[in-house]
Amino acid sequence: MMLRLRLITALGAAMLTCALSQAQSGVTHYVTPDAPLLGSAWYPEQWPESRWDADLSLMEQAHFNVVRIGEFAWSAEEPSEGHYDFAWLDRAIALAAKHHIAVVLGTPTDAPPAWLTTKYPQTLRFDEGGHRAEHGGRRQFNYANPLYRRFCFEIVAQLARRYGHNPNVIGWQIGNEYTDESFDPATRAQFEQFLRNKYKTLSNLNYHWTTAYWSQTYTTWSQIPLESTHGNPGLLLEHKHFVTATWRSFQRNQIDALRPLISHSQFITTNIGGLAWSDNWDHYAITADLDLAAWDDYVGQGHLDAPKNAMLNDFVRGWRRQNFWIMETQPASVNWAPINNALDPGETRALAWQAVGHGADAILYWQWRSALNGQEQYHGAIVGPDGKPLPLYSELQQLGEDFARTRAALANTTPQSTIALLHTYDSRWAIDFQPQSVLYNQQQVLLRFYKPLSRLAQSNGQSIDIVDPTQPGSLSQYKLLLAPSLNVIDDALAARLLAYVQQGGHLLLGPRSGMKDQYNALNPQRQPGPLAAALGGKVEQYYALAPQRPAPKLTGSAGSGTSDIWAEALTASSPETHTDLTYHDPAGWLDQQPAMLTRHIGRGTIAYLGTLPDDNLLASILAKAADLHATQQIPDDVELCTRRSANGDRTVLIMINHARKPRQMTLPAAYTDLLHQATLIVAPSQTTIILPAQGIAVLVAKSSR
Repeated sequence: MMLRLRLITALGAAMLTCALSQAQSGVTHYVTPDAPLLGSAWYPEQWPESRWDADLSLMEQAHFNVVRIGEFAWSAEEPSEGHYDFAWLDRAIALAAKHHIAVVLGTPTDAPPAWLTTKYPQTLRFDEGGHRAEHGGRRQFNYANPLYRRFCFEIVAQLARRYGHNPNVIGWQIGNEYTDESFDPATRAQFEQFLRNKYKTLSNLNYHWTTAYWSQTYTTWSQIPLESTHGNPGLLLEHKHFVTATWRSFQRNQIDALRPLISHSQFITTNIGGLAWSDNWDHYAITADLDLAAWDDYVGQGHLDAPKNAMLNDFVRGWRRQNFWIMETQPASVNWAPINNALDPGETRALAWQAVGHGADAILYWQWRSALNGQEQYHGAIVGPDGKPLPLYSELQQLGEDFARTRAALANTTPQSTIALLHTYDSRWAIDFQPQSVLYNQQQVLLRFYKPLSRLAQSNGQSIDIVDPTQPGSLSQYKLLLAPSLNVIDDALAARLLAYVQQGGHLLLGPRSGMKDQYNALNPQRQPGPLAAALGGKVEQYYALAPQRPAPKLTGSAGSGTSDIWAEALTASSPETHTDLTYHDPAGWLDQQPAMLTRHIGRGTIAYLGTLPDDNLLASILAKAADLHATQQIPDDVELCTRRSANGDRTVLIMINHARKPRQMTLPAAYTDLLHQATLIVAPSQTTIILPAQGIAVLVAKSSR
């Protein structure tokens, strides 16, 4: 029990510190002791109790030290209204402790029991077509319904009273993958009240939404529809704000049930689904009320897209600007993709180590064992329906050994960044409502900027943060803020960004930035809206580029290349504003128009890039903006992640070979591989590492071992 006792003691101390910092600042900073943890989702209620010990023994042999349980167990915990049965859960948690496995306890509110939805059908949600959901799946509940929330509060409070001070319960997961809103009449009335609270008067709402267009003007609040996909852009944006606020209050209801009854040594989180990129609601806002962010990392069909998945991990880390958990990831395959292929041998391990390299402190697989019936029978698992290990088990066992070897080195470390990509959900929603080009995929645009920045950062021992500049948290630690597609910029955000520049920061705005205000209305001063005066320039006209036409060429002091998908013709209005790139588009509107402008303001610079340059030119622009150069050559398909302790006394390098062939690189210092799986040729001032296919090396400097 020594490892388990040490984990509990350290966790308690960490969370006591968190509680003190929360009381002073309102924001907790949770540190996972003994990170990285390894485990899975486990559903003891689905199996005979005689099987539990064998399952937990196999987990222990694979070096698992955490399980998530209970998030779909409401009917087992409350078989009938007001009658609770937690005896089985007591035994499951105690048996996990016997095997040195800690528990994250899920609140079961994503899947209400049949007795509840049958007796109280008003707790069921309505889709946008007006059809009421039925029992038999999950997420059939109405997240805004007060009665459903009362039932949620009561079951969560019952669980908190029983397990809030259980030393083997280290944390709580609220619900599961918040997803579906409701369009019932009562929720529509709540939306009406939400708008009343914000706009105060209909004349104010009509003004900001320009409802004179198409004779949309409202004379009573009840005339305003509840719509999510069509309609006035101001209405659509406010619906997203309402959905975010409603999910946040749904979550707060359960936090309020937990906090007074649980120990300071227990964290509260939820698992964000939709592959982190879903846009049903604002993830920065939802995770602000939690102790740590967690997401479900699935590859789905095909194989790992390493740069994209790396970006998503950095995106999740940016929600709270701290390390996070992978609460679900796939064991080889899923069941919901068009083709549910398995990941290759070694790929699951590489996926896990990539997450750790980008700040994950725990990796949990979904699921331990497939239920004999139910909608996800074919989803990948770690053991088969007969309880015997599946082929992936040995790879996860190896991963567990890896984590055990590196835990001391990785504890209390995190990626560090001097570069941040700016991302706001208002901007993303605004563009997605009116994309203007089907080719303008915002995830791909963000990835286009992320890739060259990430390679530069990796070679300099850094990562990339992806943050919302409207949320609390300083921007002063960043040398460069890069804002592709920052479509919505209001006066408050403009003032914050301008202050950052004047104090010595470098801000590079990308295409489509500053087009809208906070009401999703066009800025009358043109792009970049309230930052146009500081830039000393503006966008004269924007163009969606047709792929069948020749790509406009770009030349200037920033380099030369081509552009595609989107282009904006700029104009400078200040003699202090420099033109860095110019379009060459004979017989086109863009010919000889500026494509990039830069101006020095205070101790910093503000720049505007009005197009999407080709990869080589963009990499050159970003390297200059970041004032970074590659200090070491990283082979293609190799990822080099760095985690550091807060005081800088400990640095850990995680090298991942995503290729199906060996790769080699040289680092300018003497290192030791904690995993002893790569070939190292060590000299006093350098180390050559030869990584096998899908190989991993976890490196520490010889002097810091």
